[in-house]
Amino acid sequence: MRKILFLPAVFCSVILTAQHVTEVNILEQEHWWGGAVACGEQMPYLEPLEYDLETQNHNNQVVPLLLSGKGRYLWSEYPFRFTIDAEKIIITSDYEKVIVAVAGNTLREAYQAVCREHFPPSGVLPDTLFFTVPQYNTWIELMYDQNQEDVLSYARQIVEHGFPAGVLMIDDNWQKYYGNFEFKPDKFPAPKEMVAELHRMGFKVMVWICPFVSADSPEYRFLQSKGYLIKDQKGGTALIKWWNGYSACYDFTNPQAASYFVSLLKQMQQDYGIDGFKFDAGDNSFYNKEMRSYKENTLSVDHTQAWARMGLEFPVNEFRAGWKMGGEALVQRLGDKNYSWKAVQSLIPQMMAAGLSGYAYTCPDMIGGGQYRSFLNVDQRNLDQTLIVRSAQVHALMPMMQFSVAPWRVLDQENLEIVRGVARLHEKFSPYIMECAKKAARTGEPIVRHMEYSFPGEGFALCKDQYMLGDQYLVAPMVTAGKSRMVKLPKGRWKDDLGKIHPGGRTIEIVVPLERLPYFEKLK
Repeated sequence: MRKILFLPAVFCSVILTAQHVTEVNILEQEHWWGGAVACGEQMPYLEPLEYDLETQNHNNQVVPLLLSGKGRYLWSEYPFRFTIDAEKIIITSDYEKVIVAVAGNTLREAYQAVCREHFPPSGVLPDTLFFTVPQYNTWIELMYDQNQEDVLSYARQIVEHGFPAGVLMIDDNWQKYYGNFEFKPDKFPAPKEMVAELHRMGFKVMVWICPFVSADSPEYRFLQSKGYLIKDQKGGTALIKWWNGYSACYDFTNPQAASYFVSLLKQMQQDYGIDGFKFDAGDNSFYNKEMRSYKENTLSVDHTQAWARMGLEFPVNEFRAGWKMGGEALVQRLGDKNYSWKAVQSLIPQMMAAGLSGYAYTCPDMIGGGQYRSFLNVDQRNLDQTLIVRSAQVHALMPMMQFSVAPWRVLDQENLEIVRGVARLHEKFSPYIMECAKKAARTGEPIVRHMEYSFPGEGFALCKDQYMLGDQYLVAPMVTAGKSRMVKLPKGRWKDDLGKIHPGGRTIEIVVPLERLPYFEKLK
């Protein structure tokens, strides 16, 4: 094991008015990753970038970590701002001096060292159903009109069209209002029976939740009286702006508030048979220093992290925003993507960035994208069905794949059969994916790995359209509208999905008809 070397630095206590600046000169042929998962397609950072981990997250996870392909890394327990260009990185922190550590000579050595030190794996996995079969989310099909009849119809169609049952997520607006955990009686006349039927069909059931509470509700008045809500600067209850308006918000830095919230969720599980929860809206950008919390000097990211801790109580969970918490048994999802080839091209680099942030158990958004406007009143004749197929193929050999738009609604029979086939391919690969997940729980290593992580010194630092699934498989999906692509093979011998053997250490061009998902198995 390599000894980690810390470059000279001075540790400072947290002083909110001070600024601590660290300048890091970028070495020749050195590349850097990290900070924000949503910046994955910009990694390694080649173009100038400015980012504030305290106030930004761009709809996804942030982590106080930067990693170098030369074995260096920067870590802080607090959020920092960073600017980066071709010559240097400037780290500015209001809280502490950020130091540069040297852990070896490669990206993998840097990651393994920071993982051991700052987010060691818990040894616990989320529910295994996430990894073995696809997930299904009702958002695109139902949007804010979540209702019992259509949820059951969607589930039945999944099975009728030959897709394997998996985790089913009932999205926003199933509840009476925010902060309430009862199904709308006019929309869900028999929720317990609905969940039981979904269970009989082979699904586990999640419901969407958030930390917000509708103002002037009975729950609001109760929580306010108990001191369980975030306060404003004057000591009154803060009303926070988020995408659904203005709401009060739980203060999960208060242990009693956190315990009470968990008790509500567990009571809901007893009442309705719910298996778990989609924990949404934990974005650090909703919070600011003017707010007052139970814990003094609480930062925006502390609220994000406190929200994430709620998920540790439930093996069936999902998050989209995050702060630290690497190595924990939390399912992460990439932020909602629009319906475009550019969005498809962002999936692989963002998944690799998530892995390098300690989030091994990540899902690459929803197939085709999570932006519902793309699918409103859609006409099959005007939809680029190729994009749906290629998006599904990108998902197929990831740790998880999630459907939301119903493939049978937007695809013709030929393309539907291809998508059904890649869902089955994911199921076929599930024993290997589970093997990778269990290894991640032991070692903290990513499941989706950057090629530079796996094959340092072979010229893969800038590679963004292929990745390693664990140690054994190189996956090279099509992420453009074309039918051919280049694949750079590492040294060694590789067998492709068609059974052909390729010598490594070279770049090859392959033909990729729409029904093909190229992958290469590393041979001994």
